[in-house]
Amino acid sequence: MVFCLENEEQRRSLRSTMVHFQASEVQQLLHNKFVVILGDSIQRAVYKDLVLLLQKDSLLTAAQLKAKGELSFEQDQLVAGGQLGELHNGTQYREVRQFCSGSGHHLVRFYFLTRVYSEYLEGILEELTYGPAPDLVIINSCLWDLSRYGRCSMESYRENLERVFMRMDQLQPLAASLRRDVVEGNFYSATLAGDHYFDVLDLHFHFRHAVRHRHWDGIHWDQHAHRHISHLLLTHVADAWGVELPKRNYPPGEPYHKWGG
Repeated sequence: MVFCLENEEQRRSLRSTMVHFQASEVQQLLHNKFVVILGDSIQRAVYKDLVLLLQKDSLLTAAQLKAKGELSFEQDQLVAGGQLGELHNGTQYREVRQFCSGSGHHLVRFYFLTRVYSEYLEGILEELTYGPAPDLVIINSCLWDLSRYGRCSMESYRENLERVFMRMDQLQPLAASLRRDVVEGNFYSATLAGDHYFDVLDLHFHFRHAVRHRHWDGIHWDQHAHRHISHLLLTHVADAWGVELPKRNYPPGEPYHKWGG
């Protein structure tokens, strides 16, 4: 799900047609934009696909999707954690990555999260408050929250969602629009988003028939799915920013086939 935070403007209905973006169009849409992505390994792949799509019209490889904590990926830089620290699968794992285009007009940063709200996230929000203001924030945290924090994990998750929405409301002046992506979001998070006047783009709905694009673990997605996520997010962002979308709803140079199956 994508939760959109808009300032005190009347909310508009979103376009229903997804656009397939070329790299040049993504560069134009995100020109002079600072994008922050926070979340687990699924969100790391969202970050990687966006970084790749900002540079060329190609898909991630299986090896790139699987890699974690590497020192560099497609001209980005590992800032903290990962191979600079200790690689492990615990709740204290950290990984901060950043991509700055050669032109200096595109900045994308990724923070690995193991919980939707924590002292670590609070530190990140403080950093974003006093540093360059992000134009776009994408957050995904659900699976770790519900599987790594004991018997009361659902109750804690709900409480932490409340805290995150309240903190994002406080950060609202930083940008005209903030985005949150909860790929495995549930009814509660969607309802709470509505209570805070966020629009919701339900990625779970779009992927309900895309089982063949899941990895063997039943959690992660392949490169085709992640490009689909990028197109959905970029279409949503372009609409929210009032940017005219390309007159195309199929991949350049190839016929469009129904998603899923």
